[in-house]
Formats: sequence, C-alpha cells, structure tokens
Amino acid sequence: MSDLAGNPYASIVELSKAYRNKSISPSEVTKAQLARIDALDTKLGSYQTIYSDKALAAAKVADEAFTKDSPLGPFHGIPFALKDIYELKGQITTCGSYEMRQRISTETGTVVRRLLEAGGIAIGKTKTVECALGGWGTNEHMGTPWNPWDLEYPRVPGGSSSGSGVAVASGLAGCATGSDTGGSVRLPAAYCGLTGLKVSKACLPTDGIMPLSQTLDTPGPMTRNMPDLALMVSVMKGIDGRKIEIDIMNGDGLFNIQMNIFKGLKFGIIDQKERSRCNDDILKSYDASLNLLVDLGAELEVFTSPIAYDDMAQFNGAITMYEGYRNHRHLYDDPGKSMDQNVKKRMLVGRNITPEKHADLLSKRQDHQLIFKNAMADFDALITPTIIDPAPKLDEIDEDFTPGYFTRPFNYIDMSALALPTAYSSNDLPTSLQIIVPAGQEDYVIQMGTALESALALNKQPNLTP
Repeated sequence: MSDLAGNPYASIVELSKAYRNKSISPSEVTKAQLARIDALDTKLGSYQTIYSDKALAAAKVADEAFTKDSPLGPFHGIPFALKDIYELKGQITTCGSYEMRQRISTETGTVVRRLLEAGGIAIGKTKTVECALGGWGTNEHMGTPWNPWDLEYPRVPGGSSSGSGVAVASGLAGCATGSDTGGSVRLPAAYCGLTGLKVSKACLPTDGIMPLSQTLDTPGPMTRNMPDLALMVSVMKGIDGRKIEIDIMNGDGLFNIQMNIFKGLKFGIIDQKERSRCNDDILKSYDASLNLLVDLGAELEVFTSPIAYDDMAQFNGAITMYEGYRNHRHLYDDPGKSMDQNVKKRMLVGRNITPEKHADLLSKRQDHQLIFKNAMADFDALITPTIIDPAPKLDEIDEDFTPGYFTRPFNYIDMSALALPTAYSSNDLPTSLQIIVPAGQEDYVIQMGTALESALALNKQPNLTP
C-alpha cells in the first residue's frame, strides 16, 4: 500500500494527482478509510450509516477507469461523506430523528448526483442534530459525535453538521457535505479545525436535502484545507471535471495561490462590543491573523454593523424555527413520537410565531439586506471570529444559548462566509475566523482563504491512534 493511502489526512487534491500517476488506487484509499472508521468510530460516533460494500464496488470501478486512463475528473475515486439530511435514492435518510431511522429516500438531489457523477465514492451518512436544528451538535436519541481534539472530555463538535465535522477532522472522510442555515457548516468547521463554506442562497441547489428553512438553508463543503474545499465546491456547482483538472494541473483559477491578493483590500473588523463577547484565546488568534493580513498588504478598519449582531441572530433564529416547525410538525405534534427535548423547545418557539409575524420578518429581512449592503460598500470583506470560544465541554453548555452569534447574521443577510482555522488555544483546541463577502462572491472568498491559509501554515491534526 502507498504511504499516501495510509495517511488518513491526505489532501483529496493530492489523492487525485496520485491516482493519475498510478502511485495509489481508489480501492487502496477506500479500504484504508473503512478500516480507520472501523477502528475509531465506535468512540467518535461520527457516522450514522456506512456504505462499505457499495463504496468498495465504486472504488473498483474507479480503479478500472484510472487503469484505462479515462477518469471522469479530479473527484473520481475520492471517498466523501454525506450529512444525513442529503437524500440518496434507496438509502436511509434520518434527518437525525429516531422516528425516521428506517425512512428510505426516493430521490437523489442535484448536489449529491453531481458528486456521484464526478466519480466520488459515498462512504456513508454522518450524524446530525435532529432536524438540523441546533448549533452545538448534540443529539439526544441518535448520539452526539465526539470532538476528536479532546479524547478525555467530550466537547461540542458543533452543529448541526456534527458528524461531518468529526469525520473529516478525524481522517474518517476526505471531505463531507454539510448544510448551513445559521452556522451549521461553519460551527463544526470551527470547533473541529476545518475549512467550511457557507455559500449564498443562489449558489447551490437544495433539492434532495431535507429542509429546515426554505428561506435560509444552503448546502456546503467541509474539508481539511482550502484546495480541497475548492475542488469539492467546484464539483458541487457542477463545473466540468476537465476544467477543474486543467486548473489543478496548471495552478489556475481557484487553485492559484495569489499571495498578493490582499494588497489594497479593505477589511472590516469587529468593534469593542463584539470583542467583549470573545474569550482570550479567540481574540489572540483573531488579532494575530489580522496582523498577518496587514503584513500581506490589507487595510483594516472597524466595521460597526448597522443592525446589531444580536438582532440579526434573533431574526434568523425566528425564521428558522417558524419554517422548521412547519417542515417537521409531523414529529412535534404527535405525542407518541420521540423528539430531542432541546430541538422540541426550539420547535415550540416556531409554532408560536404567526404567519403574519413570519411575513413581517421576511419583509424586514429584505430591508436589512439593503441597509447592510450599503454599510459594507466601502469594504472588500468583513473578518470576524467564527466562534466566541473554543469547543466547550458538553456538560458546560447552555442549550438555550446559540453559539451562532457570528454566523447567523450572514445567513440572515445572505452573504458568503468562509470559516478558516487560525491557531490553537491554550489547551490545544482549534480557533477560527470568518471571511465574509457579498452574495455570489464564493470564488473570491475561496481565493482569499487559500492565500491566508498558506500564510498561516498550520499543520496539526488531532492525536488519534487506531
């Protein structure tokens, strides 16, 4: 077996290149991945379902394609995980609900179909907060994944894409899908030390993804580095594999590291009120990253939001819970069906919001989007922390409090936001910042994230020994 196959943290871009030069095969990588899942996931609990036989069969087909020099593109033969709200025809999709543990999907959505048609190997479904409604990552009935950065004490993995975050951070998947309604890609990415992209609403289709909020839901990629994120989101967008391959080979497009990209750019940074929300480790890494951006040529200026972050988070939550209740009332309203008690409390909030109030929230949101856009007109991007403190212990969290203080506002405003690991806390937990750009500028934020990641030069993984 190639050394690369035995490296659970190998970049999927590196794997793709190795497949091309035949130094490694998709079957070797898939077998190694399945063996690692078997060895570690009993404790970590990141997967809901494993597709061992199907994954190995798909890997064998990919082997043959590379033998014949006819791969479908750079994602061919790459094992990936699906958050268990993504429909895959003929397979169980639970949406994190004990009551739906035998529910068989009758369709495959566009994003999943693109990943499969690009030759990706679905290795399994990852756990999620029930109904994808919760930022800490807990699930009362189906299990809470274990954040791999602390094997002694259970800490929050982040939610709702909790299993995807833990699987990718632990080397149990090369990459994974998540979804983001108020931070559900970015929070687990931040707590688990990953890159995660919240796209703007029009960027990716949501068909075949069990809904929480039709207004706010967005699919998104979760990876261990920026080139991998660029590859995965390109496939999710349906970009032709040959173009992606050429860009990777030539270092063009999203795979071109432009270290001069920050020269002359003006970034909005958080004010003293927002800084007071954050713990010392978060501020230390945030400030170090800002200093690095200045060294790279950026200009920084305090950005005071014209709508309070608290208010935007609250409005986003209200829209989410109103629509979430109506999407999942079949579980909430039936006293004979079990539901996570924390999720049930959030559903109750949504049940008590009237249609008139919901319509008012949506109208107010449109006004706020215009106000925010105008306030940001002189800035190229905003830079905020992603989380206010590194992953807390599970027994110390308040489920009535959202960790999405810095994430929810940008779903509400509909911007694109990238979560990027920046450093490690005093007790060795990941810290993270967000780069936020206007809707439709996903490529731009990926290019900025790629350059900043290169400058930060982090190279650390959780200490896991099968």
